[in-house]
Amino acid sequence: MSLFHLFGRKAKEEVPGKTDGGNTQKELVVYSGMRVEVTTPDERLLFVAKLQGLQGNRAQLYQYSETRALKDDESLSVKIRGYSDHEKKAVYMEGNITPLPEHIWQVEDLVVTRIENARAFFRLTTDLAATATTFSGLGAGEKPCKLLNISVGGACIGSEYQYHKGDKFLLKVRLLEDRPESAMLCQVLRIIEREDSCFEYGCQFLELTEEDQRAITQNIFAAQRKKRSTS
Repeated sequence: MSLFHLFGRKAKEEVPGKTDGGNTQKELVVYSGMRVEVTTPDERLLFVAKLQGLQGNRAQLYQYSETRALKDDESLSVKIRGYSDHEKKAVYMEGNITPLPEHIWQVEDLVVTRIENARAFFRLTTDLAATATTFSGLGAGEKPCKLLNISVGGACIGSEYQYHKGDKFLLKVRLLEDRPESAMLCQVLRIIEREDSCFEYGCQFLELTEEDQRAITQNIFAAQRKKRSTS
């Protein structure tokens, strides 16, 4: 089933609209501007991109990250995983991609395979020293923490300091020694209290610009590649 048939005639519009059948899946529109990950059929990450120019079962992918060992004239069958900021759900797709100039890929035969409540983006597992800075309240100031994992949309940190759901802080971390420190405004979504009197906080990033998203994605991708090359 093509995107055109799954989501109706308004699929190419920026703002999602509802379809007539009342099916909640059909109310979720794949839209131009959606951030996606592109993987091989066996789930090897190829690159991260923004989906643009959606028309029926065709679209373009504008790369955020470097490409993993792809030839300039290579056509591939891929899996595409995105996250709808409108519906807060993961969208899983498949299609065939061919390269265009300037780090753009043409997608053909694009189909949606499933939609579910799940994390959409690859998460890089880490154990990096970081800091969390709050700007109000009795505990305001910079506190040490550990970055446990990170994705394009958020991070998980470990800390001995207590935060509450909805709290905001500035997370600073250096993902790679030879790259600048990254700083992301975070909001706490989930809290896990561990037996060692420490806490794990699942956080989402707030107020990221296009350039912020691109820089974070590139650093995550580079860190993942370095991690795999040394393992």
